[in-house]
Amino acid sequence: MRSAQVTIKDIAKSLGISPSTVSRALKDHPDISYETKEAVKKLAKELNYNPNLVALSLRHSKTYTIGVIIPEIVHYFFSSVISGIEDATHDRGYNVMICQSNELYEREVSSTKALLAARVEGLLVSMSKTTIQYDHFLNLRDNKIPIVFFDRHCPIIDTDRVLLDDFEGAYKATKHLIKKGCKRIAHLFAPQHLAIGKNRLEGYLKALEDNNIKPDNELIIKCDIHEKALEIVPRLLSLPNAPDGIFAVNDNTAAGAMIAVKQKGLKVPKDVAIVGFSNSLISTVTDPPITSVEQKGYEMGKKAAEMLIRRLDAKELYPAETEILKSELIIRNSSQKR
Repeated sequence: MRSAQVTIKDIAKSLGISPSTVSRALKDHPDISYETKEAVKKLAKELNYNPNLVALSLRHSKTYTIGVIIPEIVHYFFSSVISGIEDATHDRGYNVMICQSNELYEREVSSTKALLAARVEGLLVSMSKTTIQYDHFLNLRDNKIPIVFFDRHCPIIDTDRVLLDDFEGAYKATKHLIKKGCKRIAHLFAPQHLAIGKNRLEGYLKALEDNNIKPDNELIIKCDIHEKALEIVPRLLSLPNAPDGIFAVNDNTAAGAMIAVKQKGLKVPKDVAIVGFSNSLISTVTDPPITSVEQKGYEMGKKAAEMLIRRLDAKELYPAETEILKSELIIRNSSQKR
């Protein structure tokens, strides 16, 4: 037998039967005898036969393949999302192709082209933070490829979405710092063209307003990565009226802020209380552990995949749906002022 992938024709030739008989035997067709079915299945197993999915997709006009585009695979939140997607798709017979944009618009565009060429039936997408043009998503829509956005969505396309209530999460985080006695709370925020950055900033500002604290623009700074926090936070702590609390847009930034606070000779949370966002693994291994908003990555991925499969299976078109997940604040020692 040749070393290339085994085909139905190979099995048929070995057993002296027709390829159509092999095909029907593998599908347990009632017209095929038990003995023939057993012989076919036994040889298929011995030869490590696998169906040609490309040929099947051409025959049935379905690939049973879903594309996923995420900013970073190594990010705890997105790896949790992938777990949810895999669990939702596996039992329904769908395969998943994953692309990483690495937070680059150009990579995101090339990924959509590659997935379209691979004949995916639909896409699950969390946009890169550098994406401000959306022609690649419009092209998918024009090609009738369903898209479900999760976490970060495209603002100009009316399509299915699964999002966290980022406003509520930021409000809870900021209110918690206020309840712990913080009067000058800095916010390290994400780019404002992303809804998550905008909503988290608005939640922070609303919590200040509801507690009669006037926002200080000196304390509201664009900073959404660990390395930037190491640069920005020392400058904040050098202000004449330095912050006594920091709400960071994500846990990596919060961890960077914590390092910067300690390098200044200050203590967390005694001198500066810190809250992050994501409830990622890093929030549990810092000293002290970081209070953080649970972002529900697994649940978000599972719901997004279920939403896409429901769309693919639908017999008729129906209006775009948005599902909002409730936030939850996980309180740890980084904010427990005494």
